[in-house]
Amino acid sequence: MKARIVWHEAVSFVVESGSGHALLVDGAPDQGGCNLGPRPMELILMGLGGCASFDVVTILKKQRQEILDCVCDLEANRANAVPAVFTKIIMHFRISGNNLDASKVARAVALSAEKYCSASRMLEDAGVELSHTVTIN
Repeated sequence: MKARIVWHEAVSFVVESGSGHALLVDGAPDQGGCNLGPRPMELILMGLGGCASFDVVTILKKQRQEILDCVCDLEANRANAVPAVFTKIIMHFRISGNNLDASKVARAVALSAEKYCSASRMLEDAGVELSHTVTIN
């Protein structure tokens, strides 16, 4: 896996993935940024949510659950000192579908958190307290 980061201006950068996708990240205005894109730490949080959601949807499809929607809202706390690392992250999954088996949905979220999500494993190994909740609609 590769990435390339190119300085744009002030404290904004074009970040490009090895697969060729790019976006602009920027700092907060009080840090010299222009609020042109997400903050780098927000990308880590979004990556965690994307990784876990990918697992949950994939697992539910393999379980032949008729999933119609999966939304993962994340809330993170950060240390008050530099480096302002994440200390706690709560992931709330809202899963919608037809005739969903609640135990299979809970199991899919647990499997992602405990076994499959690389981002979850990496953050937990770094000392971040991770938790999750599930609502079935």
